[in-house]
Parts: sequence; structure tokens; C-alpha cells
Amino acid sequence: MSYEYARIPFTQGVNVVCGPNGSGKSSILLGISVALGQSSTERSKRLSDLIRYGKEEARVTLVLDNSARDGKRPVSRIKKDQIFLSRNLRLDGKYWFELENTAANKIEVNKLLAKFEVDPDNMLIIMHQNMVNQFSVLSPQEKLKMVEAAVGFESYRENVLKAQKKLSRIMSQGDSVGKLLESAQQTLTYWREQYDRYQQKKQLIIKRRFLERELAWAEVLKWEKTVAKLEEQKQESQNKFNKIENQTESINTQLNELQNKLKQSRTMWKNLWEDRLTLEREIAKLELTASTADNALKETEAWTQNHSKDMQKIFDNIQNLEDIIHEKTNPLDLRPQLNQIRTSYNILEEAWTQRFSLRNSSLRKSAETSNEQLNKLGLQIVEIKDKTDSVYTQIEDTTNNLVDQKISLALLKYQQEQHTKALKRLDKEFKQALADLEEHKNRANEVGQRIVPMKTTMDILDELRVTDGHLAALADVSEDIERMYESYSKLYLELKEKARLVAENREKAMQEVNARSDAWRNVIHNLLNQVNVKYQKILSKAYAVGEVKLANEQDIEDAGLDILVGFKGGKPVPLNAYTQSGGERSTATVTFLLALQQHVHSPFRAVDEYDVHMDPKNREIIANLLVSSVTGVDSQYLAITPSQLTFTGKDIHLITVQNVEGASLIKEVA
Repeated sequence: MSYEYARIPFTQGVNVVCGPNGSGKSSILLGISVALGQSSTERSKRLSDLIRYGKEEARVTLVLDNSARDGKRPVSRIKKDQIFLSRNLRLDGKYWFELENTAANKIEVNKLLAKFEVDPDNMLIIMHQNMVNQFSVLSPQEKLKMVEAAVGFESYRENVLKAQKKLSRIMSQGDSVGKLLESAQQTLTYWREQYDRYQQKKQLIIKRRFLERELAWAEVLKWEKTVAKLEEQKQESQNKFNKIENQTESINTQLNELQNKLKQSRTMWKNLWEDRLTLEREIAKLELTASTADNALKETEAWTQNHSKDMQKIFDNIQNLEDIIHEKTNPLDLRPQLNQIRTSYNILEEAWTQRFSLRNSSLRKSAETSNEQLNKLGLQIVEIKDKTDSVYTQIEDTTNNLVDQKISLALLKYQQEQHTKALKRLDKEFKQALADLEEHKNRANEVGQRIVPMKTTMDILDELRVTDGHLAALADVSEDIERMYESYSKLYLELKEKARLVAENREKAMQEVNARSDAWRNVIHNLLNQVNVKYQKILSKAYAVGEVKLANEQDIEDAGLDILVGFKGGKPVPLNAYTQSGGERSTATVTFLLALQQHVHSPFRAVDEYDVHMDPKNREIIANLLVSSVTGVDSQYLAITPSQLTFTGKDIHLITVQNVEGASLIKEVA
């Protein structure tokens, strides 16, 4: 705005720019700020408005000292003692930086200035015209942050804020994890219940498989018992069959013996009968000799003939009976015939007895001579009769015994047939049982290895039905439940572990916040204690009292800087736009700046028209303090004032500015 061209040299220490109002003093600081990167100024919102009237562009170049300090350059990547930083402005609104004659962006410029610890936006480093009053109206929090930035303590605040942000993030994360953990716990509780049901179902399935296995082998055991029982019955039946065979063989032997005995008895009976017939003939001959015994003899003969026929019939019947006995399969039917034979024999015997009596009577009457012979013959006949009776009894006993044996033989044959059928049936059942046993064994082996069943088949079936009922109640339980439970259990454990880690991190973060807050408070307290001493000392020279202190130090966000001042014996009150006059505000503000100078890191500092509202006395005091406070500090301090009188005779670098024909001119004063 004011300069067509100017080259302004600054030296170490205080550089005072003075000149009348409107000469272009403030434009120097304004140009420096624009070159350092400010995008707006108190003079204009648009940088293009700063271009000199009638010109298309404006350019400001700063020469930065990059010489080594303690063997290290501020910007180590640029191996030069001087660095040229330029800012170009055009009316069309295009602005750009140049670093070492090479286009650069704002980020690169900020990184460069950070190396020099220069912040053009901090009014404690560069305080433009009217900013003295602006500083007084800043909030305590803004003042404190500005002080921290000026003295290089921003990192402490940043560390605390980072730690708080980290703590806030961790606490937020903890809340999120807590909610997730609570939700996961509720979900896990549900799936645990389902998992318990699933485990119950698995146990029931295992139990059912075991019951199926036990049932299968119980069936095998049952069939094994059946086979063993059938084998035992088969053996028992075989033993009975063998016993019947032995009995049959024995009875057949006895039958042969009885038949031989019966045959001998018949032969003996026949011989006796023939002997008796012979005797009867002799008796008949004797009776014939007796005339008196003709009738009796005839009767005897007739009776003898009839008796012979009857006896022959008996003999024939007995013979027929023997034949029938050999032919009949069931000898029980012969008993009636045998009884009939016995009856006929008894009748014949009775008739024979009558005849014998008559014959004896007739013979006694007819012939005494033949009595002896007849008696002898009678005795012989009686003897033969007795023998015949004995033989007949023997025949009858033998016949009965033979019949009984044949009956027993028939019964044995019947039993043998029944046992043969039973053996065939048992053999068939045994083979079928063996096949069924083998089939059940194969099924049981498919189910599992053999076990000894502890329950009956019915008990196992009842337990299977109960188990199936329980399984039916758990039909909605799927195999996915185990996977879901394991998944949510793993998730819950992960969240629990994460919650534990978050709690640990929260504790560490809180400790870190406390540690960093303590570190921040310590450095701020140390700084403000030193600044406060210097501030009170400077104020005392201006016949004022005051204090600099930290407020709300427990909360870094709410912490602020309280600057108190009291003039003319007044009690110190906070510095603001309403309590003090313009000169008092300027004096207090500049006093604070001077008290802070020993702690500011920036190698370049500036203040514009700081003494506008001061009285001559305070101007004098502040000027002296400004020079003394900067003495010994490796920095450049630019003070802009309309009057140079207050700096007369002081160790300063004086620059004057004059406006000649609309252009500002610079002149160094020796």
C-alpha cells in the first residue's frame, strides 16, 4: 500500500520504527505478517486490497537467518545461512509463496516457521496496531493459550489434551465395550441356556445310542438264551428218544422170550392134552367092558367127543388169538376174546367134572374089576388136569405179559414218533434261532461293541420311550447352537478381555492425564511465578500494583490467565476493556509483554503503537524497560511508535519512515 520498493534491515535487539502518522510504519509490520502467512489483516479482509494503487501485484520477501547456532541450523535441510521467503499478491486474487525462489504451499511455510518458532497469529509475538486493546478483552483462557504458544509450552497443553482425548476415547470405547459386553452377556446367557439344552440333547442322544446298543445286545442275549434253551430241549428230547430206543430194544427182546415161552407152553399143553386123550380112551375101553356102564360109557364118549370138540375149539381159538396178536398193532382189543376163552374153558371144566363124577359112579357100579384101573387112570387124569391148568395159567400169564409188552411197545413207538417229530421241530426252531441270533449279532455289531445288558428288554424299551420323549421336547435344538454358543462365548471373552484392557488403558490414561496435567501445571506455575515477579517489578516503576496468576488450574480447558492491575493506590482488578483507561490498559498490557519477553522463544517479535494512550512518564518508563528486557536476548524486537523521543540515547536500531509524494521511504539513523 505504502511502498513502491523498500529494503529494511533489522538488527539483533530493539529495532524502533518511528515516523509521523500515515507515513507507512504499520505497513512494515503488516507486510512481514503477510509474508509469514497471514491471510487477513485488520486493514483489509482481502489481501489484494493491500496492493499499491495502480499496481498489478505486490511482493514481500523476508530474509531468514539460518546460520548455525551451537553447531545446528534452524532448518537443517537447507544448507545456507540465509533463507528467502516471499509472498506474492495479485489483483486477480492469486496468492502464492516462494521458498528459495521455488513455489511453496502454506503447509511448507508453516513447517519452515515452526523451525524458527515464529507464529504470526500470536499477538504476544506480533501485536499489530490496536491489538493492545484487543488483548485486554481476550478471555483468560485465550490469554493463557496465547502465552503457552509464545513461550513454547503448547506441547504441554497438547500432551494433556491428547491424553484427555485419549482418555475420552478410551472411556467412550469403554462405554461402547461395556454396552457390547452387556449385550453379549445377555446374548451369551440365552445361547448358554440353549447350549445347555444342546448338551442335554447330546447326552440324551448318547444315552439313546447306548440304550439302542444295550437293547441290541439284550436281544442277542435273549436269542442266545433261546438257542441254549432249544439246544437243551433238543438234547433232552434226544436223550428221551435214545432211552425209548433202548426200552424198545429191551421190550423186543422180552417179546421174543415171551413168544418162545408161549410156544413151549402150548407144546406142553398139547402134549398133556394128548396124554389125557389117551387116558380117556383107556377109560372108555374099561367102561365098555362093563355092561352096566354102557349108557354112561356112551354118554362119556359123547361127552368126550363134545368135550374134544370144545377143547379143539379152545385150542383153535388160542391159535387164532396168537395169530391175531402177531397181526394186531393195538393189543388192547384182544382182551374181550381172552375173557371169552376163559369163560369157555371154565364151562368145559365144569362139564368135565360132572362127567367124571358120573363116570366114576357108573364104573363103581358096573365093574369092580376095573375100579383100580379107573382109579389109577383118574388119578393120572387129575394129575394131567393139574398140569394142564398150570400150563394154561402159564399160557395165560405169558399171553397177558406178551400183550402188556406189546402195548408198552406200541406206546414206545408212539412216543418215539412224537419225539422224532419234536426233534425235527426243535431242530428247525434251533436252526431258525441260530439264524435269528446271527442276524441280531450282526445288527448289534453295527450298533457297537458287545456290552453286558443290566436291564431287561422291556425296561430298556421303556427307558427308550422316555428318552425319545425328552428328545422330542428338544427337537428345536439344532447343532448350530454349539457353534453359536462358542462364537458368542469367544466374543464375550474377547469383549471381556477388551473391557479389561480398556479399564487398564483408562487407568493408564487417567494416570497419564494426571501426570501431564501436573507437568503442565508445574511449568505454567513456574513461568507465571517468574513473570509475576517481573510484572510486579515493572508495575512498581509505573506506581502501580498487580498480579499474574493461573485460574481454574484443575481443568485445562477452563484454565485461564488472570492479569490484575491497580493504579494510583487502587486494589488490583482484572485487566479488561471496562475497568481501566486506554493508557492504563496499554501500560498493563505492555508491562505483561515485557515481563514475558525473557521466556518467549520466537527470534522475531513486534508491537505496533503500544504507547498511543500512555502519558509521557509511562512512555519513558516502558521504553526503558523494553530496551532492558530485550538486552541479552538473541532476538529481534520491532517497536513501532510515532515518536522517537522516548528512545533517545538508548542502544537501539532506529529506522525512520517518511511519506514523500505518496511513497514511503526508509532511513536508518546512526
